[in-house]
Amino acid sequence: MVKPKVIKGTKQQRNELIWGWIFILPTMLGLLILNIIPIFQTLYQSFFKTGDFGQGNVFVGLDNYIKMFQDSAVWQSLLNTGKYAIIEVPFSIGIALVIAVLLNRKMRGRTVFRTIFFLPMVAAPAGVAMVWRWLYNTKFGLINQLLGKIGINPISWLSDPKIAIISVAIVGIWSVIGYNMILFLAGLQEIPRDFYEAAEIDGASPVKQFFNITIPLISPTLFFVCITRIIAALQVFDLIFMMIDETNTALPKAQTLSYLFYKYSFIQNNKGYGSAIIMLLLVVIMIITVVQMRIEKHVNYD
Repeated sequence: MVKPKVIKGTKQQRNELIWGWIFILPTMLGLLILNIIPIFQTLYQSFFKTGDFGQGNVFVGLDNYIKMFQDSAVWQSLLNTGKYAIIEVPFSIGIALVIAVLLNRKMRGRTVFRTIFFLPMVAAPAGVAMVWRWLYNTKFGLINQLLGKIGINPISWLSDPKIAIISVAIVGIWSVIGYNMILFLAGLQEIPRDFYEAAEIDGASPVKQFFNITIPLISPTLFFVCITRIIAALQVFDLIFMMIDETNTALPKAQTLSYLFYKYSFIQNNKGYGSAIIMLLLVVIMIITVVQMRIEKHVNYD
């Protein structure tokens, strides 16, 4: 019986394969150690009641999940998380797209403007939150001082339960515009100028060019930015933590699921219940992501 001949790759192909694995190995290890393993550990811990000093955990089955679905604070936090995402994502993407289109043209000082819009991304989130907290200060904040000049009474930006989450979302919008702008600029520069030149010859206005050329051709980048921004918005924690104190009466109307997870897990030392809450957030993110990916495939197919 003749054995089938095994075709082996060349030495160069084997070297490329080896070096390829070497380069992606750190990322794979990082994902495994920092993301994948903690997910399963969190899922496992959500079925336990945390013992004192992290010892003597008691298996409680689905009790944490039953308690979670009966907890009004969880549903309020889920609603707060949704409000933040609904405010932050559309505005941050829309504003960034318009700015990217404007800065994609030939203009004097274009590089300087791009740098200015991107600066918030390189600033520390804690520093950004503290600066905006001072700007929002009811008595001494710059925003209320300017509003007072035109006869508007001071506004309790961070202590009014009705607008606290909106105030935080504004900071989130300001923080990510630069990052979204860079992604959109990368997508815009891949669009051939021939399309715009042909549209100008046909008499299409800049607005028509934007909706009939720019939006369709930049749709892959647009979907990517939408998915990543929604995921990030649903996980917001640092802005809430830095801008709203635990004693703030607006906290119940502003705390997100990530903040509630921190509260139960690290303040009240109830890591089992906190793990159940964060698993709820994981499920919500997965459902929204799957829906978005299906919509993207449907749009691209059409």
